Amino acid sequence: MSNVAGAPGSDGTTEPQPAVERRTSETLHFAKRNPKLLIGSGIVLILLLLGLIGPLFVDHGPNVYIGPQSQPPSAEYWLGTTTFGQDIWAQFVYGLRSTFMVGFLGGGIAFVIGTAIGFIAGYKGGIVDEILNMLTNVVLVLPALVVLIVAVAYLDIKGVFVQSLFIGMTSWPWAARAVRSQALSLATRDYVDLARLSGRRTGKIITTEIAPNMSSYLVMSFILLFGGAVLIAAGLDFIGLGPTDGVSLGLMLQNSFTWSALHLGMWWWFIPPGAGITAIVGSMYILNVGLDEIFNPKLREL
Repeated sequence: MSNVAGAPGSDGTTEPQPAVERRTSETLHFAKRNPKLLIGSGIVLILLLLGLIGPLFVDHGPNVYIGPQSQPPSAEYWLGTTTFGQDIWAQFVYGLRSTFMVGFLGGGIAFVIGTAIGFIAGYKGGIVDEILNMLTNVVLVLPALVVLIVAVAYLDIKGVFVQSLFIGMTSWPWAARAVRSQALSLATRDYVDLARLSGRRTGKIITTEIAPNMSSYLVMSFILLFGGAVLIAAGLDFIGLGPTDGVSLGLMLQNSFTWSALHLGMWWWFIPPGAGITAIVGSMYILNVGLDEIFNPKLREL
């Protein structure tokens, strides 16, 4: 990802308002013309709205036995039914909601931890940087998936929040290292030195002087963490370590595999959740590429 780190004036004052408006207008201009950004954000928005609004129009739970067994898609059952007579459309819309929730929570936790450690290490330097960098490297070399499997397997509660918490606590190191490298560069700028000499606190300098000049980089980091959380959660669900009191796209795949949907020719059971996971992660990647092209002048298409 590109490093877009414009700085305020060397005198420590904020950037003139006309310059800010001009840069914002230029960014919006290229955003409206970037097909990757439009396609990626459009798919994400459609799936998100489907996950939020879809369950409101379903008059039964996702795991309720409501119809004939193993029915293909029809006007009555849009995505057919399982071998137990469960409505796959209901499971799909509820599964989308759970999948987005895991992405937001898991990716958000990893983003907060990673950016906080990266900013502090990059700005402080010295012994603080060494200690935080050592902690990052220790977590980075741990087999995250194995740790997740062991941790989740021995928990009595296997909910979306617990799953997201463990995903976030094991997914932050690469974000911390990336943010640290950017913060190290920005911490030596004149306007940061001036803010430091003026007696401003560390947190204030990071949030007002360093972080705003990395806003595009931070947005793209969160998108990647979001997609990674979705994939990890799907993997845990597929091996039977998902939520025990709900439904997700990964659990739908796990159930279809367990009950031999592929061998029975019940394509309507495993294709929707697989396509949903692929669409979410793929559109996030496309969206990230589009943002990179917008924020990096060298990649812009005139």
